[in-house]
Amino acid sequence: MSEKFTGSFTQQEALPEAAIEAALQVLQHGRLHRYNVAEGELGETALLEQEFAAQVGAKYCLAVASGGYAMATALRALGVGPGDKVLTNAFTLAPVPGSIASVGAEPVFVGVSEDLTIDLEDLAAKADQARVLMLSHMRGHLCDMDRLMQICDSAGITVIEDCAHTMGAAWNGVASGRQGKIGCYSCQTYKHVNSGEGGLFVTDDEELAARAIMLSGSYMLYERHLAAPGPEVFERVKYETPNISGRMDNLRAAILRPQLRDLDAQVARWNARYQKIEAGLRDTPGLTVVERPEAETYVGSSIQFLLLDWSLEAVAEVIKRCAARGVELKWFGGAEPAGFTSRYDSWRYARAQSLPASDRILAGIVDMRVPLTFSLEDCAQIARIIRAEVMVVHQAG
Repeated sequence: MSEKFTGSFTQQEALPEAAIEAALQVLQHGRLHRYNVAEGELGETALLEQEFAAQVGAKYCLAVASGGYAMATALRALGVGPGDKVLTNAFTLAPVPGSIASVGAEPVFVGVSEDLTIDLEDLAAKADQARVLMLSHMRGHLCDMDRLMQICDSAGITVIEDCAHTMGAAWNGVASGRQGKIGCYSCQTYKHVNSGEGGLFVTDDEELAARAIMLSGSYMLYERHLAAPGPEVFERVKYETPNISGRMDNLRAAILRPQLRDLDAQVARWNARYQKIEAGLRDTPGLTVVERPEAETYVGSSIQFLLLDWSLEAVAEVIKRCAARGVELKWFGGAEPAGFTSRYDSWRYARAQSLPASDRILAGIVDMRVPLTFSLEDCAQIARIIRAEVMVVHQAG
C-alpha cells in the first residue's frame, strides 16, 4: 500500500515561552496601544523597532499592522499616487499589486525567470515606464541584486523591497531589504516570525522614515520612537502628512521580540527541512528543481519546483494524486485563483498585460509550505510521495 503523509501543512509551532511571558505582561498591565506607556517606560513597539533596525543594519524602523500596510506606506512616503505607474513582479502575491492599487497607482508587471525571480532583461526593457519598483522576493527567491540595483540606479528607479518571504535572507552578505531605499517585511502567521498579522518597514532615509511614522498615526508623539530621526525632520513633514493609523500595538510587538532573537536558529531549521525535500526531488524525470545562487543566503520556509511544458491536465493530476496521499501542493497554473495562488492576469483592477514567456513558467510552478512542525523524516516522506506521483504521471504522458 502506498504510504500517506498525515501531518498538517498549516499548523504552526507554539510560540516560545519568552513570547508568551512577554504577552502576559502586556495583558496584565493593559497598555496595548502603541503610545500607551507608563512614566519612564519605552514601550514594546518602540523597542521592537529599535531591535529590528539593529538586526538588519538600518537607521530607522517602523512596526506596522501588516506587510501590505508597510508597502502602501512606503509608496505614500515616496509620493506615489493616483495615475502613477509602479513596476512590480508578475509572479507575486496579491497584497503586492494590491498595495499599488491602494494608492491609486497602476502596476506594470515585469516577467518571471525560470529561477522564479524577476526577469532582469524585462525589467531593463521597462525601466523607462515608472520611477518606482516594488520588488517582490517571491517565495524567498532573491535575484541578482547587484545587477538589479545597477539597472534601477541607472534609470533613476527607487526600489522598495517586499521581504515577506526573505526575513533572515541575504544577498552577498547584505540582509534582504537593505539594498533598496525601503525594506518591507511581514510578521503574519505563515511568515518567519508570528504575530498573527504585522509588518516592519526599514530605511536609512530620514525624511521617508519621518513621513512613514506620521502616516502610521503618531499623533505628534513621534519623540516616543527610538528607531526614528530627530524632531527637526518631523517639523518638515508633520503638517502635510496625513494620519492613516496602522502602527503595531504593544501586544504583538511583545510577542515578536523574542522570536526575532531566535531567527537565525529558526532559519537553520527551515533550511535543513528544505534541503531534505530538495534532495529527495532531485533527478526526478520531468521535474525541475530551482537552483539557489551561491550569493544567496535563503530561508527555506517553502519550496517550489517546476513541471515545465507539461499539459495543464497533467499538472492538475499530480496535484490531485499528491493530495490523495496527504501532500498539499499549490499550483500557479490553474485557470482560476485558489487561495493565495492568484496571478497577474487575475488582478483585473490592473491594466491587462501580455507576458507569454512568464505564462509558460507560471503554468509549471508548484509550491509547498514547509512548516517547522515537520520533522526531517516527514520531509523525506513528502519528497518520496511527490517524486512517485510525478513519475507516474510523467510516464503516462
